[in-house]
Amino acid sequence: MTPVNKVPLLDLRRHGKEIDAELEEAFRRVLYSGQYVMGPEVSALEAECAAYVGARYAIGVSSGTDALILALMMLGVGPGDEVICPTYTFFATAGAIWRVGARPVFCDIHPTCYNCDPASMVRAITGKTKAIIPVHLFGQCADMSAIVPIAAEAGIPLIEDAAQAIGADSSCGRAGTIGAVGCFSFFPSKNLGALGDAGLVTTNDGDLAAKARILRTHGAEPKYYHHVVGGNFRIDALQAALVRIKLRRLDEWTANRQRNANLYNRLFTESGIAAPNSCQTGCGQQCSTSSDAKNAQLLLPVVCQPRHIFNQYVVRVVGEGKRDKLRDYLRSRDVGSEVYYPVPMHLQKCFSSLGHSIGAFPVSERAARETLALPIFPGLTDAEIGYVVEQVNSFFG
Repeated sequence: MTPVNKVPLLDLRRHGKEIDAELEEAFRRVLYSGQYVMGPEVSALEAECAAYVGARYAIGVSSGTDALILALMMLGVGPGDEVICPTYTFFATAGAIWRVGARPVFCDIHPTCYNCDPASMVRAITGKTKAIIPVHLFGQCADMSAIVPIAAEAGIPLIEDAAQAIGADSSCGRAGTIGAVGCFSFFPSKNLGALGDAGLVTTNDGDLAAKARILRTHGAEPKYYHHVVGGNFRIDALQAALVRIKLRRLDEWTANRQRNANLYNRLFTESGIAAPNSCQTGCGQQCSTSSDAKNAQLLLPVVCQPRHIFNQYVVRVVGEGKRDKLRDYLRSRDVGSEVYYPVPMHLQKCFSSLGHSIGAFPVSERAARETLALPIFPGLTDAEIGYVVEQVNSFFG
């Protein structure tokens, strides 16, 4: 095996030299077009993304965060409203709710896949609930087969936070096509990343799509005539052109991520320190850790939906404080890792006025203490994966 001395968490330069010329050509095409915001590149990206996701409409926007804000505005969410989302998520999910003047109402997560627990979601619904945002975390869809009926019965629209999950499938369909609105991020670290900030909104509702297109340009329709107050959520033509090049290789890169995850799983299991963090019920409401996993020092990612795209490969390190010690150990051996996410939303200082305290959402709080993301990007070599596993094994002795 080729000697390895350093493994980064992510190396965006390994996208493959074969696309460098295509990216450069796309840059020149936009440069000489004189159309730098919106325009034909954006229209083409929207059509291609709609076809890939399987949605009737796709609207390019300035970032994944702006996609969430736009989605909430499309549904008329504002002051006095409540929106349910998991507390274990990236800040933008809850931050977008706050920024439109609504109140984020948190729910807990499953202990194995880390996506929102439908039972906790049900308990969070009140007469003020205006929307529910299930997050498809780490590249795997939430349990939409349980969430969709809950929302339908309550008459509450779903906004899918699919920032980490483009191309992921659930038993109800592809991410971004199941709820009223889907939101995607093209942040550079995502499976489909721009060379800067960009995002996408998807919907199957023509009226919502039309509203989104008006709201993303300050609410103007036609130009300079404003019947509503929107925002500047427009996507740059250059980012659209570059994402179009990468979209053609997305399935190939996803397959590489899945292959890397399978190799990790095999090597970790063979080492004897790890066990699959298995889902016993297809990620239903009784999802729980298997008996074999309860005795393991390291719990591996669970795959309980038809297509997990592994935006992150997240393991669970059992034992109080052990995750942070493992991360320090890996850092000392030049292995990159990351904690997604060390502080749940309900314990963030900016949301202290909501009145939550430690222990309010115990499953999320434990995940925040025990989970660790290891390198999973498509250009990772077998030797590098072997080195990561070797260092983790060394830590556990």
